[in-house]
Amino acid sequence: MPAQAYTDALPGLRARFAQWLAARRADEKIVVFCHFDADGLAAGALLGEGLGRLGYTRVAVVPSGRGESAFSEEARARLAALNPDALVVTDLGVHAEGVLPGVPTLYVDHHQPAGLPPAATILTGYGLEPLPCSAWLAYDLLAASTAMEDRLWVAAVGIVSDLGDKAAWPALDEAKKTYTASALKDAVALTNAARRASAFDVARPLALLERADGPRAFREDAALAAYRAEVNAAVQEARKAAPLFSATEPFALVRLHSACQIHPLLAQQWRGRLPRYAPIAANTGYLPGLVAFSARTHRRDLNLPQRFRAVELGAWNGRIGFGHDRASGGHLPPAVFNLFLDALGFGPDAHVSEDG
Repeated sequence: MPAQAYTDALPGLRARFAQWLAARRADEKIVVFCHFDADGLAAGALLGEGLGRLGYTRVAVVPSGRGESAFSEEARARLAALNPDALVVTDLGVHAEGVLPGVPTLYVDHHQPAGLPPAATILTGYGLEPLPCSAWLAYDLLAASTAMEDRLWVAAVGIVSDLGDKAAWPALDEAKKTYTASALKDAVALTNAARRASAFDVARPLALLERADGPRAFREDAALAAYRAEVNAAVQEARKAAPLFSATEPFALVRLHSACQIHPLLAQQWRGRLPRYAPIAANTGYLPGLVAFSARTHRRDLNLPQRFRAVELGAWNGRIGFGHDRASGGHLPPAVFNLFLDALGFGPDAHVSEDG
């Protein structure tokens, strides 16, 4: 069945967005909960600014935490402490359990859903063609109701990060002409460097996305430049590791130990070098007591979230397998991660040690 055209779906998405907003009072406390990567932070900044322009006076933008699932008890406790009247969740996926049951919730997302939470409004680009990332979708939803032209570059940062500078977003050429493709790419790299660095300083790029008048402001931030240098050095070191291969399935494993969140970068790089496989980059140094891993593939016959969720992991079921059809990952204790590797056809030589 062919995917629905995004342009055909957009009016309906906008109507449901307007309906959700119409049910909100102007003085309600609305928390925008966003992912900490460039697309998520851009979407969060857009939604925070846009809701303010629409007259909502108590809006807070809160990024997800280091290694935090939006659907974990830790995330729920952190958000519940803010006492929100309503919640907007963007670029963090959609799960049947929801984030804060009982709190009116709007999802603005593009990942493969892991079930649908009851009594939530879900505005997703998943299954549409072209597939819009979260910042793209957020901008298009808001632009129908309020002026957002001055935040065009913020949407472009999220779009370039997730989809590249040749993405099919109609306004991307205008953004590149006005702000330059080079400045947008630098803003993407520096935004992502802040969350990949050992400091995990996502507040810094979020503040620039919320307040700066263009992407060149990122080039002037010395801390962001230092984060990028740290991440680049960590990637160069991690690239020295050789992959191990599954005996039964098209998976390859690259192990690394880094305080930086570079496992998605390693998986992406090995995807280009091993086009017939789905490389899994497993990092034992990012989260204490856990293996953080990312997988990427070019293969269209391999749905990574579905394959990962099919592995029986007991109490850890539902803690992995979010993302896109060809990009997924998660966090598991070493012993559980080794069971996961066994299920994917790796031998004992691929196991990680209990102490990382």
